[in-house]
Amino acid sequence: MRVDIYSKPRCSLCEKALAVAVEVQARLPFELYVTDILQSPDLFETWRYDIPVVLIDGVPAFKHRVDAETLEGRIREVMNGIPIAKTVGQDG
Repeated sequence: MRVDIYSKPRCSLCEKALAVAVEVQARLPFELYVTDILQSPDLFETWRYDIPVVLIDGVPAFKHRVDAETLEGRIREVMNGIPIAKTVGQDG
């Protein structure tokens, strides 16, 4: 299980998303990666208005905000073989 956060420096929402992911990671095993979109022109072009973006196994699951309960629920669903269902505003 892999969770990626696309972010950029000095982004308070990105810092909050990372804190939430670390909190959930303390309860569930998954690999956590943070990618600075400023390091890739393609990522910057794709995500510059939507950070932070949280991907679960490569699928965008959250944009802008994420809470621990919802992230944990989505990760548990994926662990149980349920595809990520996007909600309104999460059209990544």
